[in-house]
Amino acid sequence: MEQKLYKLFLECVDELNKIGIDILNEKKYGKIEISISRRNNKRYGCCKQYEKINKHYIEISKWVMELRDDIIKNTIMHELIHCMPYCNNHGKEFKKYANIINEKYNYNISRVGDKKKDFEKSNIEYNETKKYNYKIVCKCCKQEFYRQRLSKNFARKYRCAKCGGMFEISNFNNNN
Repeated sequence: MEQKLYKLFLECVDELNKIGIDILNEKKYGKIEISISRRNNKRYGCCKQYEKINKHYIEISKWVMELRDDIIKNTIMHELIHCMPYCNNHGKEFKKYANIINEKYNYNISRVGDKKKDFEKSNIEYNETKKYNYKIVCKCCKQEFYRQRLSKNFARKYRCAKCGGMFEISNFNNNN
């Protein structure tokens, strides 16, 4: 599995080189290491940054490695963007690079992934076993997602990532 990850990582690095981004240039971007996460995470991947020593550690979740190669590469590329200057969040610079890469190589880099869709694309049965307490629905685009817990001011603080709409929250329990 580690070999597959490293092979796909090198493919992503090559694609970035072709559009003028030498991501392995340690002086400009820092040292980058990639591995499979030892934890069982919900997230696709993670980029841990250590600015003092100019190093980035990218971890890709084990379950992602079961998906199609294009989905794995999409995750790797997302995390590589975080290694670029001013891209440690999903702000303006991150979106700029994501748009360039999406257009050039037909990726689908976004802030969040859709686990259920990615499992379907990979022809793998998707079973979500966690119990959720809240169902959150965007009032505008009707996108749904679930949470086990929420901050007190969630509906006031956050907006839909797709359309910017406000959320409607309802108590929800899988056992009903």
